[in-house]
Amino acid sequence: KLAVEFPSEDIFLMTASPVIKAVTNFKQVSKTLEEFDVEEQPSSLLEKRYPNIKVIQSAVKQLKSDEHKIITEDGNEYVYEKLCLCAGAKPKLIFEGNPYVLGIRDTDSAKAFQKNLAQADRIVVVGNGGIALELVYEIEGCEVIWAIKDKAIGNTFFDAGAAEFLIPKLTADKRDTPIECKRTKYAMEGSENKAAPDKLGSALGPDWHEGLHLRGTKEFSHKVHLEILCEVKKIHLQQEFIQLQRTSLAFPKEEENAEPDDVLWPVYVELTNGKIYGCNFIVSATGVVPNIKPFLDGNHFAVGEDGGLKVDHHMHTSLPDIYAAGDICTASWEPSPVWHQMRLWTQARQMGWYAAKCMAADAVGESIDLDFCFELFAHVTKFFNYKVVVLGKYNAQGLGLDHELMLRCTKGQEYVKVVMQNGRMMGAVLIGETDLEETFENLILNQMDLSAYGEDLLNPDIDIEDYFD
Repeated sequence: KLAVEFPSEDIFLMTASPVIKAVTNFKQVSKTLEEFDVEEQPSSLLEKRYPNIKVIQSAVKQLKSDEHKIITEDGNEYVYEKLCLCAGAKPKLIFEGNPYVLGIRDTDSAKAFQKNLAQADRIVVVGNGGIALELVYEIEGCEVIWAIKDKAIGNTFFDAGAAEFLIPKLTADKRDTPIECKRTKYAMEGSENKAAPDKLGSALGPDWHEGLHLRGTKEFSHKVHLEILCEVKKIHLQQEFIQLQRTSLAFPKEEENAEPDDVLWPVYVELTNGKIYGCNFIVSATGVVPNIKPFLDGNHFAVGEDGGLKVDHHMHTSLPDIYAAGDICTASWEPSPVWHQMRLWTQARQMGWYAAKCMAADAVGESIDLDFCFELFAHVTKFFNYKVVVLGKYNAQGLGLDHELMLRCTKGQEYVKVVMQNGRMMGAVLIGETDLEETFENLILNQMDLSAYGEDLLNPDIDIEDYFD
């Protein structure tokens, strides 16, 4: 976007990675919903397409904001007129530096996971967001102990009802084989072994597990045991565990209490509910923290409560000529009543595009309105092979007790939930091929009073799309 806005200016893209993430197969599904794939491409493709872009492959060592200068790891200095920080976020690991704890955030960590899984009989997955959900669903031939701190799975995206709808899919044999992965992986020759584990990769795209062969050593398909309302208290290595002389549990069978385990495992996880399970390794899928550390030294950025760089409605940080977009930033303007920030690919793309527009407008002293994509939170994804659309305050975020929910559910087919407040639709969760996303998007955006329709709003015999066309 910057290359188009400033055709005669030099645009530098600094990245620690030899590849760039490109958005491909972009499709505008509705006013606010968009679908796309994320592909890794060699940076030379970007330079070929836009002659004024130069990609500098080096991590940033220091930002000197008062001198408008960036120093890279390789010792070079670059002076900027305007700077946008898009350094994303890094996985929030439950225990740093433990060789048995794997964080999954980028394609390289997904590869490491796949390699470990091939030799695994049992793993423990900790976390309850999108990556944990997909992971647990995709793993075959390996026992999975899934520890979540909530009552129900996927609470980032769903409520308990939607979780109940999805749970049967965890035990069912998977029927649809995903098509071969379209994504190509570029890496520098010989970089396979040199990549230090703490090097930051770029975040996974929405279809990251396709084409990865996620299979353990066992013959069965799915075996998942859910431990709810708990977190990891401690991790014991095998030696420590033997010295503790405590009992670990075998994989629980249907409805029975778990028996003591007679297998010796490389590592043991002690949960806050008092249970201990042995496993081959632990996957930490517990979200991300904004990657602001490289830029803090000597710069007085205003930082949000969630650890991101605060930006105003023009994506401007608290320092002159420095903008931020994506996972690294915290939206600090007064948001629309049905939009909230979530560290997702869709928002990263929108913020990056809008930040470039703001940088261009500021450069020529024009004023610019907040982009329409910030009017309504809208995200489309896939879980357990179902299409999932979430709109607005889909989990009644911040609405207090003064709201009501309406549900429609056809087992194994669709799940529809809307969040209503004072007769107006504030949010929705749609799982399956419901075809309701555009209608609901419009109803949330125009805040029409729907109290007259009552329960009929979700009546399957009434064609609601035609009704509100």
